[in-house]
Amino acid sequence: MTSGLWELVLRGVWVTVQLLVLSGLLAAAVSFVVGVARTHRLRIVRFLAGFYTEVFRGTSALVMIFWVFFVLPIAFGWQLVPLWAGTLALGLTYGAYGSEIVRGALVAVDPAQKEGGIALSFTPWQRMRLIMLPQAVPEMIPPFSNLLVELLKGTALVSIMGMGDLAFSGNLVRLALQESAEIYTYILLIYFLIAFLLTRVMRGLEKNLKARVGKAPKKKTAAVRVPEGSGVS
Repeated sequence: MTSGLWELVLRGVWVTVQLLVLSGLLAAAVSFVVGVARTHRLRIVRFLAGFYTEVFRGTSALVMIFWVFFVLPIAFGWQLVPLWAGTLALGLTYGAYGSEIVRGALVAVDPAQKEGGIALSFTPWQRMRLIMLPQAVPEMIPPFSNLLVELLKGTALVSIMGMGDLAFSGNLVRLALQESAEIYTYILLIYFLIAFLLTRVMRGLEKNLKARVGKAPKKKTAAVRVPEGSGVS
């Protein structure tokens, strides 16, 4: 490919990274707010959080992008630029999946830990901040890593709005070259490299968080083989 076409692809990579970071931050915020709300003691709070989760998990991310970009201006009279429309649609959609990760990790914390906080007269917020979340967050990292990779692949959906992400740029290059195999092979490799870097970073974060709460993996020790008949049992 010519340098001009490579420049187009690199601009698409930058747009994809921007969208991934922004929608990932929104999805993380939504995940924690809704996930914690699903463990709330008030039934109405649990119902509203559960309703949100079921609605956004049960709808297509592609249709949600269409709705935010094309229907929202008609319904409310204001138009979002493609970057913010994609961020909103993807963040809310993947945040619904993330909320289940947060809820499951919180529920999995040993009940004795929560009872200990009650015995120490901690408020519900103190129990959540000082006891529940420090133990639950490290367990959330592996499924959040998978969800982040899915979000990366989901960013390709914004190309339907004409947004110049990696998938859209790749299609423009394909039209210019009249060749699909070469450009889409490069696009696949770029997505793979971004996903690989994400998983490495998340794995390092998981190890760091587990070390802070005393859950760092133990070092393997070599097994010593005792000869038969040595009298050592």
